[in-house]
Amino acid sequence: MDKYGHRPTHQDTRERILATGEGLILGSGFSALGLSEILAAAAVPKGSFYHYFQSKEGFGVAMLERYFADYLQRTHVLFSDPQLTVRERLLSYFRQWQLQAENSGCHKLCLAVKLAAEVSDLSEPMREALSVGMRNIMSQIADAIRTGQADGSLSNQADAQDLAESLYGLWVGASLLTKVKLDLRPLALAYRQTETLLQVHRPAGA
Repeated sequence: MDKYGHRPTHQDTRERILATGEGLILGSGFSALGLSEILAAAAVPKGSFYHYFQSKEGFGVAMLERYFADYLQRTHVLFSDPQLTVRERLLSYFRQWQLQAENSGCHKLCLAVKLAAEVSDLSEPMREALSVGMRNIMSQIADAIRTGQADGSLSNQADAQDLAESLYGLWVGASLLTKVKLDLRPLALAYRQTETLLQVHRPAGA
């Protein structure tokens, strides 16, 4: 029971395990983290893990699906901000990515970047969850670019989907370099390149 005398539901406990596991995995990685560590940190009795997940791999898939659903919801809000131009929304998105690395001293980057290299060769279901989640992020970025191209605030010289994939790939690569080198310069360079790629629409003759 919680401090109010309420007995947690199955969904409450499952959510707590997922949230706790995500925080631990951001620090330690997936392979190195034992189920007993996750359950202890989540204050869930040992042996009850399999009431909620079929396997550690199943837990990993559920955690990634939860992560991407939350991520996409937050970016949808940002990309819909009426106070900003489309270009400003996109630059704000990538600036927040940069700030996350700065605030963690290069150590805690987003979960997708953290796990992409680690689990892609180890777990096909987790690789697929990463692929679907990343594809959805790129589609969301592409939709924002199309909106900017349609309203004339962004140049329409580049294909929106191609540009979105180029930008996302640029930032994933820069994040990995930042992690390896413990140096924020790759992300700073990525931001400058992003400013260049997100060209402002220039009317003919301007």
